[in-house]
Amino acid sequence: MAFWDNLFRGSAAQFDSGSAATNSIELTKRRPTVSLTKQGAATGNLRVNLSWRMRTSDIEGRSRQSGRLLRHPFKLFQPDVVQAHTQGVVNVDLDLGCLYELTDGSKGVVQPLGSFFGSLNEAPYVRLSGDDRFGAPSGETIFVNLDHRDKIKRLLFFVYIYDQTPAFDRTHAHCTLYPSNGPRVEIELDERAPQARSCAVFSVENIKGELTVRREVKFVYGFQAELDRLYGWGLQWGRGYKSRV
Repeated sequence: MAFWDNLFRGSAAQFDSGSAATNSIELTKRRPTVSLTKQGAATGNLRVNLSWRMRTSDIEGRSRQSGRLLRHPFKLFQPDVVQAHTQGVVNVDLDLGCLYELTDGSKGVVQPLGSFFGSLNEAPYVRLSGDDRFGAPSGETIFVNLDHRDKIKRLLFFVYIYDQTPAFDRTHAHCTLYPSNGPRVEIELDERAPQARSCAVFSVENIKGELTVRREVKFVYGFQAELDRLYGWGLQWGRGYKSRV
């Protein structure tokens, strides 16, 4: 049983548009925000998907390394930080989570760790669909019920590496937002942060009735507690566990 030491206890802007064929908006450093309200997408269920795969350059590097292993066989006993099942799947457990704050002042977290899966039709109006531990093509998905947007003050979506093995520099991860209307929104975790264990990916804020998505992509070397301090959530954190599959 693995453990991870941050379990919650009891608590339009400008954009880069994709082609018509892809029908997507990519949030970047230069143009980091988009208004769901102005896109006519502030109702219904917002679907947020995390997916990841091995970086192509890393796969090629492993192929080149095989020749060196023949010359230095003892290096076979030196484990890699990350090992791939196939060319498209990496053996690292990335988890998608969401810190929430509602307009009534209640705060908390939705995440696989601790089985805080949330609820879609009642507070916090955020629901995790499941925990993908092996980088399946479907990834992990969180739903947000925007029909209750007037009760949502702010959300922070984040990704963390559960098994404590820093590997963001060897996995190509991205989040995709699928609003009920209009183009999807793409956010790449494209910055190299070899020792980071968590990343704040994007935020959703309700500012005077307007829902705005902002790209964050801020890597930290700690876990949820460090993200909490960075964004001023003020929750209490302790050790957390996942049961075996």
